[in-house]
Amino acid sequence: MITDIFELRPRYGEVDQMGYVYHANYVTYCHQARNELLRKLGMDEIKLENNHIILPVISFEINYRKPAHFDELITVKTTIRKVPKVRFSFEFEIKNEQNTLLSIAKSTVVFVDSKSRLPKNIPDFIENIFKTKFKSDIT
Repeated sequence: MITDIFELRPRYGEVDQMGYVYHANYVTYCHQARNELLRKLGMDEIKLENNHIILPVISFEINYRKPAHFDELITVKTTIRKVPKVRFSFEFEIKNEQNTLLSIAKSTVVFVDSKSRLPKNIPDFIENIFKTKFKSDIT
């Protein structure tokens, strides 16, 4: 299992009339957290694009528990539970400064060749990163 923590403060423009972070912004927060985790693993979007790989989202599910507010520090915990094959799944927990669970989400992307636009198996260099990381978690 691989986990990472991403922190952010919602901006004023991300808050709705009720004073809550607008619900669609949570998707963006999860996307940011996913990209930061991939960057730390050596799979930033530029490297993926240079290898003709794109990761379109094929599903996103979110459950809201409590609202986030303007400028409060929130954390997004991102978890990858297994080495991907063609589909690549992420789990997210969003909490505030008081460690209150605000929402949980799941996202699935698929490895796609950017030229053919067809799904593909996990590229070797990515699989090697995951196998090394998952192996180090076991030992």
